[in-house]
Amino acid sequence: MSFPPPPSFPTLEYYCSRISLKVHTLAMAVMSHSSAYLLPSTPTEDGPALTYALIILNQRLPKFTPLLWNHARVRVCADGGANRLFDDMPLFFPLEDAHSVRLRYKPDVVKGDLDSIRADVQEFYSNLGTKIEDASHDQDTTDLHKCVDYIVHMPNLEQSNLRILAVGALGGRFDHEMGNINVLCRFSDVQLILLSDHCLIQLLPHTYLHEIQIQSSIEGPDCGLIPIGGPSRRTTTTGLKWNLTDAELSFGKLVSTSNSVQGDVVTVTCDSDLLWTITIKRPEEKCS
Repeated sequence: MSFPPPPSFPTLEYYCSRISLKVHTLAMAVMSHSSAYLLPSTPTEDGPALTYALIILNQRLPKFTPLLWNHARVRVCADGGANRLFDDMPLFFPLEDAHSVRLRYKPDVVKGDLDSIRADVQEFYSNLGTKIEDASHDQDTTDLHKCVDYIVHMPNLEQSNLRILAVGALGGRFDHEMGNINVLCRFSDVQLILLSDHCLIQLLPHTYLHEIQIQSSIEGPDCGLIPIGGPSRRTTTTGLKWNLTDAELSFGKLVSTSNSVQGDVVTVTCDSDLLWTITIKRPEEKCS
C-alpha cells in the first residue's frame, strides 16, 4: 500500500497549506475512544466516569453481550431484538435454567415498530415490568434510530460521557447494515458503536482530532478507515502500519482497508467524517 508523495519541488502554496493544516489541527478538540467496555472491568481513568447504554438488535448476539449488559446502565431492545435476548441469552449459560437467565436479563425498554417481536416474548417482558414503546407511527426511521433517540433524550442519563453500544447491528441483510451505518451519521454527535462478534464500527466526526486507545488484548490488529458521505480530501494518521499523510480517501480511489494498528494509540485527523473499524479477537486469539 503506497500513497502519493508531496510534489518533487514543493510550491509555496504546498507549504502554506501544510502550515494551515497544522494550525487547524492544534486548535481542534480531542475526542477519545476506547474499547475498554470489552474488558471484564473497565479501567479507572482520570475525569468523569463513562456511562454505557446497550441496544440489542435483531441479529445473533455476540459472545460478549453479557459483559456489555453488566457495564450498561440502560438496556434497550429494538423490536425483534427482544426475541434475540429471550432466545440467545440462555445459550451463554448452558448450565443454568433458561427461565432464571431470562429473569436476570430483563430489558428496561423495548422500542420499535413492534412488528417483529413475538407475542409470547412481549408478554413475558411486559409482565416483568419492561416498558413497551410502540413507535409504529414513525416509518421514516429505523428501530436503531428510535432506540438511540430514546436514550439520548433520557432526562436522568449523563449525556456528555455517554457511550451507546449496539449489538446485532452487523451481519444479516446488507440494507439493514447500511441503515445502521446511516444512524451513525445521523447521530454524529453521539459516540455510538456498532458491534458484532468479529468487529466494531464507529464514526469519527471531522470536527475532532481523534485519539483511539487500542486494547490489544481484545482488538486488532486489523483495522480500516472508510470515507462515508463523501471524500475526505485530507486524512492524517499515526499509529498504523500504513499511516496516511494528507491522503485523499474516496470510493473509486484510495480506501484504507486491510490496515493494521502498530501501537497503543492511533490518532486520526480528517476533513470529512470517516468510519473507523477494527477486528475483535476471538477468545483463542486473546493475549493471556
